[in-house]
Amino acid sequence: MSLNPLYIIPARGGSKGIPGKNIKLLAGKPLIAYTIEAAIAAGATPGRIILSTDSDSIAAVAAALGLPVPYRRPEALGSDTTGSREVILDVMDWADSQGIAYDCVVLLQPTSPLRTPSDITECMARFIPGETDMAVTVTEAAANPYYDCFETDDRGLLHVSKGAGDITRRQDAPQAWQMNGAVYVIDPAALRRQPLGALPRRVPSPMPRSRSIDLDTPLDWQIAELIMAQNNTLEND
Repeated sequence: MSLNPLYIIPARGGSKGIPGKNIKLLAGKPLIAYTIEAAIAAGATPGRIILSTDSDSIAAVAAALGLPVPYRRPEALGSDTTGSREVILDVMDWADSQGIAYDCVVLLQPTSPLRTPSDITECMARFIPGETDMAVTVTEAAANPYYDCFETDDRGLLHVSKGAGDITRRQDAPQAWQMNGAVYVIDPAALRRQPLGALPRRVPSPMPRSRSIDLDTPLDWQIAELIMAQNNTLEND
């Protein structure tokens, strides 16, 4: 089934973990460039990619990269406590006012620079209008709740988070996933009804851990630079 997506790139100006990260140079390019390029390579036309930012600097960099910036995020949605749902809904309201038709929202956070165009198209392929509320990229969880993820009880004692605690090999535990933040393909009507975390019909779109880094801290940034440098070396060999 062919989709008619609205792509949203959220990029507010304030960032405490990595100051100015959305336009900070990563391997020689502004961070946001990787997401814009991946979206276009996945088939998005610039007119259907909406940058949600409250920053003139970010808007200027995006425009220099060839992305029009007709929408500007309201100041009230620029704090670090603002949720993704509020940001998406405001863009949807703006798109509706402009007569832009869409049947799904593709959320692409700039903090996932290793995401590929095929990661985007694969996630979109797993989204079925009317049958799923959201398709989302995931990677194998670093800790498995049946094996090596623990909680404390009211006495402060550790107990495995899920199951009886009798699994002795990780490969025998049920597979566990964690969202990696790279791609979300969302039913607009479902999002208007309830928050992202409450959507009941969510399907996974697996990505390898090597591409699942989410830039939140300076250490994450250093790891991404090392991975990109290694990838460039392999490509040039």
